[in-house]
Amino acid sequence: MGGICEGRVVIVTGAGRGIGRGHALEFARQGARVVVNDFGTAPDGSASGATPAEEVVAEIRELGGEAVANGADVADWDQAAAMVAQAVDEFGRLDALVNNAGFVRDRMTFSMTEDEWDAVIRVHLKGHFCPTRHAAAYWRERSKAGEDVEARIVNTSSGAGLLGSVGQCSYSAAKAGIAAYTLVLAAELGRYGVTANAIAPVARTRMTEDVFADSMARPPEGSFDRVAAENVAPLVVWLASAESAGVTGRVFEVEGGRVSVADGWRHGPETDKGARWDPAELGPVVRDLLESATAPEPVYGSG
Repeated sequence: MGGICEGRVVIVTGAGRGIGRGHALEFARQGARVVVNDFGTAPDGSASGATPAEEVVAEIRELGGEAVANGADVADWDQAAAMVAQAVDEFGRLDALVNNAGFVRDRMTFSMTEDEWDAVIRVHLKGHFCPTRHAAAYWRERSKAGEDVEARIVNTSSGAGLLGSVGQCSYSAAKAGIAAYTLVLAAELGRYGVTANAIAPVARTRMTEDVFADSMARPPEGSFDRVAAENVAPLVVWLASAESAGVTGRVFEVEGGRVSVADGWRHGPETDKGARWDPAELGPVVRDLLESATAPEPVYGSG
């Protein structure tokens, strides 16, 4: 198999179903050797007896590609380290890490439990950090040893992380953290030949088709399925390829055939008194600043 990732070795987390499965299959079509990670959980994070990673590996091998299954909990330090080691042991190297694994436990803030909050933050934020930490250390060592590293990290944020989403306070917070973490990774790892970018995808998955039933409805047979999960993969595969050199620290929104670059936080209008403010002075100052500033995009679900 040949393509823009010919010979590259890629880990895709949460690759047993949905968006991650689409990533893994497209990487294989483009010539990559793939470590297909999936913990095998239900959308709410509960245990599942299925082996989705092995099923995707079988699909890849039927296509003529190379892949191995991995069942690590990506938010477990040691299991994440072993996953990175598996890629190197099986295929001799690691070129890209796609952090995709996650689940939702949606609640309004006043209804969410501590355990629900912790679970979502753990799998998304820590589940991005642990594999990235071990992969980054591997690439740094290779770079310091004089090797020419062309490594890629592709993280998975969300529109909820960029704009917020009513009823998804923990998910929105985690995905916003991932976007910021991506910026830090790009700044820290560039000297070692590593780029870091993130995507904010819109697609029909187990997590979205029940919550957003109307917008995720399947189109008539034969027409373009705008929110099919596999539509996200082309951008991710390109970002993980050597061809994306120089593109780093960016967040891309992707939906169907639409790709856009998200314009993140930046310094806006300011007023500097040159001395300490009295609280009573700040009302008109803040109102003037807000009149000059660009209005924020509405939070999803806010009406």
